[in-house]
Amino acid sequence: MMPIERKQKDYLYLHLRELPYFRSLMRAVEASFYADLCLPSPTLDVGCGDGHFATIAFDRLLDVGIDPWWEPLREARGRGDYHLLTQADGARLPFPDGYFGSALSNSVLEHIPHLEPVLLEVARVLQPGALFVFCGPNQNFLSSLSIGRFLDRLRMDSLGDAYRSFFNRISRHYHSDSPDVWEARLEEAGFNLERCWSYYAPDAMHVTEWGHYFGLPCLVWKKITGRWILAPTRWNLALTESYTRRHYDTSEKPDGVCTFYVARRKSA
Repeated sequence: MMPIERKQKDYLYLHLRELPYFRSLMRAVEASFYADLCLPSPTLDVGCGDGHFATIAFDRLLDVGIDPWWEPLREARGRGDYHLLTQADGARLPFPDGYFGSALSNSVLEHIPHLEPVLLEVARVLQPGALFVFCGPNQNFLSSLSIGRFLDRLRMDSLGDAYRSFFNRISRHYHSDSPDVWEARLEEAGFNLERCWSYYAPDAMHVTEWGHYFGLPCLVWKKITGRWILAPTRWNLALTESYTRRHYDTSEKPDGVCTFYVARRKSA
């Protein structure tokens, strides 16, 4: 009998149907990484938000999703992709020691000012030897911004730095750190960093950067209708898909602006 080949999801289009294109591109790349990861149950999603990412990245219900904000949790509940959703601070998880078999936190940790208590708490609720996977912007993120680079070329360094600070604020980033910095944090919290890789090339980052401005109408529609995309059809999304697919690349990028981490809870 011939083996049955599994058809890989079109992560990009699945995101484009429901999210602004600049968010879709990055999240689609990240979602593809989970296809080859084994995350044993029970699985904890730290910072699950509205649950949309989990609906695309996983073919099963995740066991528990936590988030400190109630509004996105209500949206996640409507999606029905978690067995349990809990409003909780990442530094105070309402679960016993060693309860979870794995955990993930997709593009969340960079938004948390004080990381150490969160990492310690995730380590506490994981079983010894359990995987913890996460991702976020790295040391190349700010230096890759196109407007900042343009201002630097004009020798307007102070304006370039001001723009990078502005973009960091609107992105709500507190951490854009190198793998070395993250490895030290993980070690201190009780994890071993098994592997990591950089992804999302600077040209893809420019799509995300400019999308923050061109995507403002989507925010208005979201506020009015509760949906980012009014007509999630192939014909309506054709031009958007054509543009973003040119930058949809899931391979490792030495100059990538984000890094994906696979860590393991220490056994002792």
